[in-house]
Amino acid sequence: MHCTLINLDKLVILIAVCCLAFTATAQDGTIYPLETPSEPNAIPLGTGGVDNQPAKETWFRQWGDPMARNISTATLTPFLPEPGKANGAAVIVAPGGGFMWLSMGNEGWEVAEALARQGIAAFVLKYRLFPTTESLEDFAAWMNRPRTPPPATTDSTQSATTPRPPQRDLSNQLKDAEAAYALILKRAKEWGVDTSRIGMIGFSAGAGLTMHSTLNSKTMKLAFIGPIYGGMGPVEVPKDAPPMFNVIASDDFLFRGQFGVIDSWFKAGIPVEFHLYQNGGHGFGLGNPNRTSNRWFDAFIHWLDVNKFLTPGTGK
Repeated sequence: MHCTLINLDKLVILIAVCCLAFTATAQDGTIYPLETPSEPNAIPLGTGGVDNQPAKETWFRQWGDPMARNISTATLTPFLPEPGKANGAAVIVAPGGGFMWLSMGNEGWEVAEALARQGIAAFVLKYRLFPTTESLEDFAAWMNRPRTPPPATTDSTQSATTPRPPQRDLSNQLKDAEAAYALILKRAKEWGVDTSRIGMIGFSAGAGLTMHSTLNSKTMKLAFIGPIYGGMGPVEVPKDAPPMFNVIASDDFLFRGQFGVIDSWFKAGIPVEFHLYQNGGHGFGLGNPNRTSNRWFDAFIHWLDVNKFLTPGTGK
């Protein structure tokens, strides 16, 4: 009996060491190959492919999160509330990744699940991306290349008026977002969605797509938007722009002391709520350990509630 206990103790220790090693490996920023998940609930949007895309869609894991690249077929995955809990609100969720990959876990599925628990129908948009090299090793080398950080902006007046740099052609991504919105309209009754209360949130590049859709789409009539740690430069705000909930951390490289997009919304007379957190960095999703930005989702739900986006019959 004593010998059995000793072996069991050793087994427990071995398992603990292996788990710690896996956790450390998974969280060190190294890129690891990942088998493509099945995504059984993903609905193809039928928006076409990507020109000059020789590589097929592949997945990898970084910081413990599943990510996809070389996406040439856009899909929409519904995350619906439990029966009896739905309030009719809906949110399109756009993960980020510099339009070169998508952080499907922490900026997509996890956010959608959290929204569904609040009675909100959530839809993760896996939009088309710009091509990257087929080799994961070459992609990892490109990701880990030395970068020169952009200069900090200290003049608040300049930061509010300096235009954004030229943007990429986001025609494919906008078409995917519009197709996602159209699909939700089409199946609204089936999914329990109030078509007057469909919003969109996005993270990093997904925040950029959220903003791009708001500023340029002729077919999407979003009730609200939530750009989460996206670009902060000023924009030309449409007269019918929706209320905005905006989040970024002061130690995010995209912030740089800029308040341009907030200033633009405020001067346009459109409701805007802005949360500048002390820390959180970039890409924190729903939150990382011991960061002040970890409560942003609670604030977002409160904002939706106070503005009656969670109340049936109160949409635009």
